[in-house]
Amino acid sequence: MAEIREKEVLIEEQEIKAMDMETKNQQFEEDLGAILEMLENSDYFVARSAILKYNEVDISEIIEEILDEIGIDKAIIMFRMLPKNVSVEVFSYLDSDDQVKIIDGITDHEIAFIMNEMNFDDKIDVLEELPANIVDKILDRTPREERKLINTFLNYPDDSAGSLMTPRYISLQETMTVAEALAHIKNTGMDSETVYTCYVKHGGRELKGIVSLSALVTSESDALVSELMHTDYIYLNVNDDQEDVAEAFKKYGFLAIPVVDNENRLVGIVTVDDVMEIMEEEATEDIERMGGVMSDEPAADYLDIGVFKHVKNRIPWLLFMTVMLMITGTLISQFEQMLSQVIMLVAYLPLLMGTGGNTGTQAATLIIRGLSIAEVDLKDAGKILWKEFRVSMILGLILSAFNFLKIIYIDGQSVVIGLTVAVSMVLVIIFAKILGGMLPMLAKKVGVDPALMATPMISSITDMVSSCIYLLTASILLGIAL
Repeated sequence: MAEIREKEVLIEEQEIKAMDMETKNQQFEEDLGAILEMLENSDYFVARSAILKYNEVDISEIIEEILDEIGIDKAIIMFRMLPKNVSVEVFSYLDSDDQVKIIDGITDHEIAFIMNEMNFDDKIDVLEELPANIVDKILDRTPREERKLINTFLNYPDDSAGSLMTPRYISLQETMTVAEALAHIKNTGMDSETVYTCYVKHGGRELKGIVSLSALVTSESDALVSELMHTDYIYLNVNDDQEDVAEAFKKYGFLAIPVVDNENRLVGIVTVDDVMEIMEEEATEDIERMGGVMSDEPAADYLDIGVFKHVKNRIPWLLFMTVMLMITGTLISQFEQMLSQVIMLVAYLPLLMGTGGNTGTQAATLIIRGLSIAEVDLKDAGKILWKEFRVSMILGLILSAFNFLKIIYIDGQSVVIGLTVAVSMVLVIIFAKILGGMLPMLAKKVGVDPALMATPMISSITDMVSSCIYLLTASILLGIAL
């Protein structure tokens, strides 16, 4: 009885939390509308007070809404009225296009202040997105040593660990005592991205191991860092692709991972907040490719992409599918004489083609997801083939039996017509499931993104093959010459 009551209380708490979130979202929308109205009436100080009730992430959304709904002038006024420490954080959360608008509207002195106060990795992200003339303006006002470091980071390959990392980490020497290490952390911790994990160097910059803050705090003051550090650490190379970086974080669950160069020298760390953005980008890219949208550029908001860019991204697969459908139409025309003798066969052709495309896409979606999160690998191809064959047999028998009965008792067709459709459906589903399971694996094998082998490719191939299977089966069971 007590357990049941505990479960009821837990459910009630979850409902209250969900209700609170819904209420907060509703309140935010109401406040946003009021803030926009205040700005329309030039009630800047009242609007400022209303805005400062929210955190920096929400304020960045408000600034973006002001830019979209009212214009740059009002947005610049409100941005300048924010406390300086708040404006820096808000700026880092804005979209790159909105950052450019803000930079164009504020003074060089204000730009320099924002850049100097921003976290280093956020600063790199901003500079990578800004036009070259604005980057030059910012670098001109950056101290020489930091400018050199920024240029080093900007020269790393796009979408690499080097472009994601930050140099704001705590490094210790292996000869330090615990007391010396804690004093060093106390002095430098505020400027570091994280204090929970420290990186131990040997001599200059060679990474020797890692040690946690908890290990330092709970050890004797005279113990050496070299005695506490772990040497079997996980690390990334500056040239590792961002997908490999994201995979490492998913696999090990770390908050930060060190990044080394080809000589094992520590150059920075990648933190989980940056990787979450990469995961979103990669997921968006996979979804677009699975839908037949081709793009070589980073994911952007739908409304920010121009009409002609949308056309360019979508037309390759549409042309491919058009060609495939033309081939399918040509193949069907070869059976014109047979179809003219049993015209009812035409009515069930879309059914088989649609079923083949849907079942093949289901299999492909699961395998693509499995490959992307490392649930399956190329070595599992045999297991996948056997599993998809068994799944397709069961699904084929169920769906074919359903359609057989429908064709006989509802459509009033002959048993041989029903049998033709049923047998064809089993064969089509088997082919589509195996194709959907194996095509992404083949793509992975040859170095192509498996997401490309999703809906457009699977549907086009299964449409063509399904029609051939159906018409060949009909010619055999009905005894009609091709």
